[in-house]
Amino acid sequence: MHEFVFPGSGARFPRPADADRCRLGRERWHALAEGGASETRRAFVTAFEADPNGSALLDAVFGNSPFLSGCLLRDPEGLARLATLGPDGAFERLLDELAVPATDPADTTGLMRRLRLAKRRAATLIGLADLTGTWGVEPVTDALSRFAEQAVCLAVAQLLRQRHDRGDLVLPRPEQPEAECGYFVLAMGKLGGGELNYSSDIDLIVLYDAEKVVYTGKRSVGECLVGLTRDLVRVMEERTADGYVFRTDLRLRPDPGSTAIALSTEAAEIYYETLGQNWERAAMIKARPIAGDREVARTFLAHLRPFVWRKHLDFDAIQDIHSMKRQIHAAKGGAVIGVAGHNIKLGRGGIREIEFFVQTQQLIWGGRAPELRSPATCTALAALGEAQLVTPDVVTELTGAYRALRTLEHRLQMIDDEQTQTLPTDPVKLRHVALFLGLADTGALTEHVLACLTTVESHYAHLFEDAPSLSTEEGNLVFTGGEDDPETLATLRAMGFSNPEAVMATVRGWHHGRVRATRSVRARERLTELVPDLLRALARTAQPDVALMRFDEFLAKLPTGMQIFGLFDHDRSLLDLVAEILGDAPRLSEQLARNPTLLDVVLMPCATLPDRATMAHTLDTLLEDALVFEDTLILVRRWANDLKFRVGLLTLRCEVGAERTGQGLSDIADVALSALLPRVEEEFAHAHGHIDGGALAILALGKLGSREMTATSDLDLILIYDAPAEAEGSDGERPLATAVYFTRLTQRVVNAIAALTSEGALYEVDMRLRPSGNKGPLATSLEAFRRYHSEASWTWEHQALTRARVIAGPAPLRQAIEGVIRETLTRPRDPQRLAHDVASMRARMDRDKPPASLWDVKLAPGGLVDVDFIAQYLQLRHAATHPQVLAGETITALGRLADAGLLDPGHARLLQAHHRRNLAIQATLRHSIDHAPRDSDLTPGLKAKLARASACESIEDLASALQSDGARVRVLFHEIVGTADAEAPALQEDPS
Repeated sequence: MHEFVFPGSGARFPRPADADRCRLGRERWHALAEGGASETRRAFVTAFEADPNGSALLDAVFGNSPFLSGCLLRDPEGLARLATLGPDGAFERLLDELAVPATDPADTTGLMRRLRLAKRRAATLIGLADLTGTWGVEPVTDALSRFAEQAVCLAVAQLLRQRHDRGDLVLPRPEQPEAECGYFVLAMGKLGGGELNYSSDIDLIVLYDAEKVVYTGKRSVGECLVGLTRDLVRVMEERTADGYVFRTDLRLRPDPGSTAIALSTEAAEIYYETLGQNWERAAMIKARPIAGDREVARTFLAHLRPFVWRKHLDFDAIQDIHSMKRQIHAAKGGAVIGVAGHNIKLGRGGIREIEFFVQTQQLIWGGRAPELRSPATCTALAALGEAQLVTPDVVTELTGAYRALRTLEHRLQMIDDEQTQTLPTDPVKLRHVALFLGLADTGALTEHVLACLTTVESHYAHLFEDAPSLSTEEGNLVFTGGEDDPETLATLRAMGFSNPEAVMATVRGWHHGRVRATRSVRARERLTELVPDLLRALARTAQPDVALMRFDEFLAKLPTGMQIFGLFDHDRSLLDLVAEILGDAPRLSEQLARNPTLLDVVLMPCATLPDRATMAHTLDTLLEDALVFEDTLILVRRWANDLKFRVGLLTLRCEVGAERTGQGLSDIADVALSALLPRVEEEFAHAHGHIDGGALAILALGKLGSREMTATSDLDLILIYDAPAEAEGSDGERPLATAVYFTRLTQRVVNAIAALTSEGALYEVDMRLRPSGNKGPLATSLEAFRRYHSEASWTWEHQALTRARVIAGPAPLRQAIEGVIRETLTRPRDPQRLAHDVASMRARMDRDKPPASLWDVKLAPGGLVDVDFIAQYLQLRHAATHPQVLAGETITALGRLADAGLLDPGHARLLQAHHRRNLAIQATLRHSIDHAPRDSDLTPGLKAKLARASACESIEDLASALQSDGARVRVLFHEIVGTADAEAPALQEDPS
């Protein structure tokens, strides 16, 4: 027999709580081997009881669970199969048998008996796998859910076939009744999440697409499918001599008090779009199709996705869910933690609080983070932890409590197959539960349960804790009445506002509803509570009056204030962060004022940036919601803008270094363009088809190519195509010649990147670095690219190629382009001519683009351009003999040049350190202001951030270091490259 039954130690099994029941069960077990029992049964019954472990298992069942006892005694062959195959093998065979269609679809009675016998065998199998510890909580709940799904699926298929055979429905594929039938069943609740408990109801929503169902009866399609659904419920829950399958609950459908038990998808969609509640959003997290036309079901759920997963964060959902929880406590008597009589599902600290904790976080964050949308509680908890929305200890403790409470729930239900989650008040019965759970006594049960409940209650209470009370420790903050309160003016002045009268007028205007966000009574009430904390936060910034003005502009853009005030009320520390942006980062604050939805990004935990693979996965998941090409453009922009703003926050707060900032912004651009290119090609092909063997790739240069992007970087791109020489054109309805095809496709790609939508442009695109600049064709063929760089390109274009990187396109074309670039860069050169060209270019930039200030670190003497040009010059000079020095990133290239003995290591370290510092300054400034920085742009707060980003004690120390190191770098430039007159060919674009 399988080791599952004889695991090696009888001590694994719970001790019998009822000796009399145990003795009676043994007597009935003996009787199975008597009378007319078959030889096979007699041998198994005798052998099983004779083994010590088999005997211990029988005692555990007979002495604790009348329900399981009855199952074993009615079907010892089921136990024999289990003993032979083990739980996994026996369960899979059970499902396989249940999947076989009935030989007579009209035999509903046979269907009901078949399902009930299978349910009894499944209950025995799963109960014993649970009881022996062979399966943990998740395998148990998964098995229960899979059986329920298979049972519903079998019933629906047979009932559909019956309607087809009697002429009420025409099924497209009668041999597979569910296929394309238009009728489907959604599993909700624990069945939807794959978490069904031992004696659970199954929560279902039954829907149909009226346009897809082919009804040929005499009434209506609705009446027909309501009748079918009524039969489904009867098949599942009617009690017969063989028992029942599942109690079935259809009350999670839209407006169950006034709608039919089978509802059209159109009616359901209208309901959710106009009247859907937050609790219904929470319920739909677990919705999944389990029977019927799954394709129509998936389409329906996709249509509901915006209802469930809001694109903006929604903390008001917490209040609705918390209200539901209080109502449950009031109705079920679970307002305090206890053991005897406590409902471990609905009571304080119970399973429902864990589920609400998870679902609330999912509703808030899941719209922007698809990886949080799992219907399974423990999986969703783990995802919340990975997203840093809850701490690791919360994930561990709530997961442990969930599994412990679900195990206890199963034991309670396993006793008599009752749908209960309430611990008994009778001490004898409570002891019974303790022993059945494998504990020593009632005291151990009490300790175990209280530990779980208090842990859950603590975390749940923290999620819903009340906002802090108002404080007036600074003095009067009164904004009512028609005249300024003198004490309030004094308080504001003491807080740091230089124009308290303007502050008074602004705040009074909010209270008078002069902006849309404060026109509702409730919004103004919330604002009254928030104003003291808001003013404190703004007062802590470098420019409190400016910060208040920008907050007013931000507020004026909002259609309603309830959401933003709800966010601030939920998390007062958010005020400090928003105030910091408004007061100390002008560029970011202007972005926030123009697009208040970026506040969602402020709320997301962002101690680090996601890696490129995570970015790509998230964007691909979001783009599944795109129904038309315009949706793709909007979703890509929204995703990219959110991440770019997030990079800005991290940079502002010095939580990531300058190199990581540049890499992160470059990854965003890489992923966005890699996602757009194939989708633009697909959209273009609708009209013009494809060119057989043709391909298009995107070559990035400049800051994107070197992965050193800043917040204001545009994209220097060249789009390169290749096609077989014999290709004459495309194969679409409106065919185009090859060159015209790729030129127009390139224009589509550029438009997809640069076009203005409701979310703005993705990036500005500069294509002047393509062969022959603006005079050349928009799309460059691979052969033309190769010929140009072998015959006609300038030194400054070769400098640009040192940073070139193919970021999108098929692998063969990418490799071919990279080969051309490498061939160009490793070509032997005249050192004197090279030095003259590079030095002349730098001299021309000094003349035509002088730096705006010391802080214009790109153009300042010894700044980013000087270091870039040194690295580019040395790479071009030595790549022919030392190709390993080639690298797009300047800091990497300098290291490789030093390693190859081509640059003094001390000089390399100076250049790298100065370059890193300048990148940090540039990243901070580009996220703060959107023009060349002047001394007057540096607010006290921004100065502090620049010093911190550069690891300097003060802005004065930073300025001194910039001047001294910049002078040393300029000397190195002249030593390595040389000097030249400001003579250079006509410049299309500088290679920096």
